[in-house]
Amino acid sequence: MRKNIVVLIARQFMMQVFKSSVFYALLLIVIAMLMFAAYSGWHSYTVQNEIRTHYQQEARKSWESNPDKHPHRMAHYGTFAFRLKHALSMFDFGMESYTGNAVFLEAHKQNSVNFSEASFSTGLLRFGEISVAMVLQVVIPLIVFFLGFSSVAAERQMGTLKVILIQGASWKELLVGKSTGLMMITTLFYIPAVVVIFFLLLFEGSMESDIMLRYGAIFLFYFIFYVIVSVVTIVISTLSRSSKDALITSLGIWLVFVVLLPRTAQAVGSYFYPAPAKVTFESAIEEDVIRQGDSHDPNDPHFKAIKDSLLHAHGVDSVQHLPFNYSGFIMREGERLSAVTYQRHLKELLGIYERQNDVGKIIAVLNPYMAIRNLSMAFSGSDLFAYQHFQQQAESYRYELAQTMNELQMKYIGNEKEKKGEKPHAIGKEHWMAFPDFKYKFQPFIHIAGTQVWSIASLVLWCVVVFFVVVKVSKTVKVIQNV
Repeated sequence: MRKNIVVLIARQFMMQVFKSSVFYALLLIVIAMLMFAAYSGWHSYTVQNEIRTHYQQEARKSWESNPDKHPHRMAHYGTFAFRLKHALSMFDFGMESYTGNAVFLEAHKQNSVNFSEASFSTGLLRFGEISVAMVLQVVIPLIVFFLGFSSVAAERQMGTLKVILIQGASWKELLVGKSTGLMMITTLFYIPAVVVIFFLLLFEGSMESDIMLRYGAIFLFYFIFYVIVSVVTIVISTLSRSSKDALITSLGIWLVFVVLLPRTAQAVGSYFYPAPAKVTFESAIEEDVIRQGDSHDPNDPHFKAIKDSLLHAHGVDSVQHLPFNYSGFIMREGERLSAVTYQRHLKELLGIYERQNDVGKIIAVLNPYMAIRNLSMAFSGSDLFAYQHFQQQAESYRYELAQTMNELQMKYIGNEKEKKGEKPHAIGKEHWMAFPDFKYKFQPFIHIAGTQVWSIASLVLWCVVVFFVVVKVSKTVKVIQNV
């Protein structure tokens, strides 16, 4: 394959596209959509993070402003954890609008994450949001098909294809040259997104190494995706008898890959692995916790057995003689049991979601659109894994808070009950201030990459497939297609 011939064919294709006024109209429309989407994403990111940061600070002030009181009362007083948006979520909204962003943290109870943006929005949100990622995933591939569907088929119809081949160009050089030209045209639609997101990150001061690794990975994967789309477009045009056939085939592939397969994957996953309703999930946890024992009930068999073993181990006949606060010890054990129960049920639920997602992962191997969508959301911090990561951090913080309050009770509160007229047992407010505030930490780059092995493998597989398809087609295709 001669490089100069490939470059010549690519340049000729680009010049032909540049002569069309439709190209410039499409380019302006896409750039306008990208600018609007980028502004919308940036505005949502800044406003939402300002709101969430403000209320996280208010929750902390409320926690620290509590006077001296019993630590168990503080455990039930609780606090809030707010999930901040990742800087790259202004590029890809993902599931951000539909997942909750705040959770109330208290002893003995794992509350659900609430207050999604969708719950405060109109029904128009159901029709979707325009994000930069949506334009790159849905609109630009459609434009690539439109610009490239007639690249070879039209020349076959006009008879110029035979002339090109007679002049010495091989089929492989023609296919690679046309694909290269189409890919170069595609970059004109794609580069504005790369640039505008970079400057938004720079403007927000979000240039940490982990964010830049995510940023680089996202646009590298999009580049690979567009290479695949460009080659597929040229191959379709090469194998089609006419431009009309090529256009119909291209649109059909776009509909199947972008609309039908993603919805089918979701429906199939939910059908074969149905998730329990929220009330069913919470009821199952509550039933198991009650079955294990009630730490607030002094006559509960499970905790009465613990009491007897403690008295025996310390050689005393009453909890008043124990060297630590008995109620605090029991509350600590009750918290441990309820947390273990919750984690077991949550693991089962997440297992169902994982099996549902496995269906999508398998289909993503066959569908590069689903692969790039998954990768885009994951590295933008707006997918299901990011949401679950927040849930896990919030639960770990809640458990640590509750157990810290129980340990303070064991250490500083006596076993004797207050007498009539005495002040209730309490410890100093400095203990509330000493407990650290909730700080949400995003997943590291390497962890995200580990969750997206299937999607990465899909793009790699498609690159290999289109390479062999080009080789195969260049050997078997004819100037005049009979079928």
